[in-house]
Amino acid sequence: MKNELMKSVGMTVSKTFHKIGFGLRKHSPEILIVAGVAGTVISAVMACRATTKIGDILDKSKEDIDTIHNCANDADMAEKYTEEDSKKDLAVVYIQTGVKIIKLYAPAVILGTLSITSILASNNILRKRNVALAAAYSAVDTGFKEYRSRVVERFGEEIDKELKYNIKAKKIEETVIDDNGKEIKVEKEVKIAGPNLASPYARFFDESSSAWEKDSEYNLMFLRAQEQYANDKLRVNGHLFLNEVYDMLGVPRTKAGQIVGWVYDEENPLGDNYVDFGIYDINKEKSRDFVNGYERSILLDFNVDGDILDRV
Repeated sequence: MKNELMKSVGMTVSKTFHKIGFGLRKHSPEILIVAGVAGTVISAVMACRATTKIGDILDKSKEDIDTIHNCANDADMAEKYTEEDSKKDLAVVYIQTGVKIIKLYAPAVILGTLSITSILASNNILRKRNVALAAAYSAVDTGFKEYRSRVVERFGEEIDKELKYNIKAKKIEETVIDDNGKEIKVEKEVKIAGPNLASPYARFFDESSSAWEKDSEYNLMFLRAQEQYANDKLRVNGHLFLNEVYDMLGVPRTKAGQIVGWVYDEENPLGDNYVDFGIYDINKEKSRDFVNGYERSILLDFNVDGDILDRV
């Protein structure tokens, strides 16, 4: 019974240590950057405090140097205190003064160096993680594109589009005027995309955006202008990251947004070769309402080409 209890306690302690260790590794970039910034500030304070004490060292050094010069210039001491002796004493004073200054500033310099190393280490960890994230996303993106190409090859582009956007046929009632000038109601079948289906890169353009206004016409005009600007920037630079578009719209950046985007290549296009916000998607009822002025907000879904880091 005692052995089992000790074993259970040992396993619990081991799990706790492993959990703490994993947490420290997970948050190591944040810990290192905070430690680096704090260390930099403290080292600056230490350097300032050391500077207040350097006057005493320099005064003592000046006093010793003046004494040596006085002795060297004294004719009565010429035989006992030669020029060579004065040079040796001056060298000793200079060395001692230098050592004292180094000791005075050493703690601040060492702490500052460690702080900078901590910041660089944090950046290195984040860079490696971003590389790993980009590689993982690239693998998933490649697999998904290959899957969609097989769907298109077997069933055609129309079926692929219906599956991607969850498009379904829906019967609606519409009022029309017949040949006799009378209003009659007729049933019409339209294709509607799933309302909750959107890519991971979709973002709402609404009150949370700094560029949004309580005017549906203004919002439509703004989005059209930003979409045109994004296309101009894509053609000029040859590439455009999704985070750059988020900035244009006043919405927060994302981790994926620094990896995915668009590449412009007339000869070998990676995707559509243009930026589309999805404003005029006729398959989405909310998009039609926004364009027609019935809605002031819209869910924008961007036609990104995927991971473009290796294409930039």
